[in-house]
Amino acid sequence: MEILRTPDECFANLKDYRFEPHYTNIRTEDGSDLRIHHLDEGPADGSLVVLMHGQPVWSYLYRKMIPLLVKVGMRVIAPDLPGYGKSDKPAAREDYSYQKQVDWMDAWLTANDFSNITFFGQDWGGLIGLRMIVDQPERFARIVIANTGLPYSPNVDQGIIDEIKDFRENAKTPTLIEMQTALSKMAGSAPTKFAYWQKFCWETEDLPVGFMMSMMMEQQSNIMRALKFLLFNLGMKSPLPSDTSRGYSAPFPEKKFKMGPRAMPSHVPTVPDQSLEAQRLAWDFFSTWEKPFLCTFSDNDPVTQGIESQFYDRVPGTKDMPHQKIKSGGHFVQENCPDQVVDAIVNLIQYY
Repeated sequence: MEILRTPDECFANLKDYRFEPHYTNIRTEDGSDLRIHHLDEGPADGSLVVLMHGQPVWSYLYRKMIPLLVKVGMRVIAPDLPGYGKSDKPAAREDYSYQKQVDWMDAWLTANDFSNITFFGQDWGGLIGLRMIVDQPERFARIVIANTGLPYSPNVDQGIIDEIKDFRENAKTPTLIEMQTALSKMAGSAPTKFAYWQKFCWETEDLPVGFMMSMMMEQQSNIMRALKFLLFNLGMKSPLPSDTSRGYSAPFPEKKFKMGPRAMPSHVPTVPDQSLEAQRLAWDFFSTWEKPFLCTFSDNDPVTQGIESQFYDRVPGTKDMPHQKIKSGGHFVQENCPDQVVDAIVNLIQYY
């Protein structure tokens, strides 16, 4: 396996990201050494909180939450998934799968021997983290999730499967605007609209991660947004970059480093695929999970709107929990409403 490593200088002088790096070497299925990065902040004897990010971001996403959690005495662990952040980046598309990410992070967790964990996961951080909990449940005391899920789709209509397959194979690559428009209309047609994100990410070799995150997360005037989109359409990869766009771009100085963010959306099992049996077993497991399980989904995320009801219906640990909607959190609640998310985590630890 060819493995890339982003040079350290790419992470120099990022605003509000002055955390000490920690590294764990694991062995992959083909015998390669893979270095996984994580943050470890707060008192060694504090309640342990593990924060897992999704795609296409990295532990930089938690730079606002970490100080708030540390301030109240928590020990915070925030890893970078392989392919992201300061972790090593397998270079080929076939190096990535849902199962491989679970296996790699299982190995990281075992090597660090963390236990009595309060887990928080969003986006792919939830998909992968929930499967880690299935594999090593004795290490976890509580679960908090936001804007994520545990996709299990055994009965998708064949017409929808054919439509998605035809779109992936034959449609032109969506533009950034077309992709964003499709995601904003996901309600009621999630697999077909999500396919726009999957296709956009895979077929855009130089995925504009920093620009996308800046446009999603930062409040900007309509004039500024229009100007940035104009410059982007004229060929500028990161027009008028902000601290936020620089932060999310940092792990990916060249397009060869972007295979993880490009490949992983296609592995979200919105239709039956090789993950089907593992997802079924995971739901069987969580149907008996009685430890605290808290949902803190945003009230305005079109991608995951209503998904939390699956957990309320099937996971005993969700009963009588103080579930809450994160107000105006968008998809990335960690960036938009860190205080609301931290309050939910801290209250769960203190009272449950």
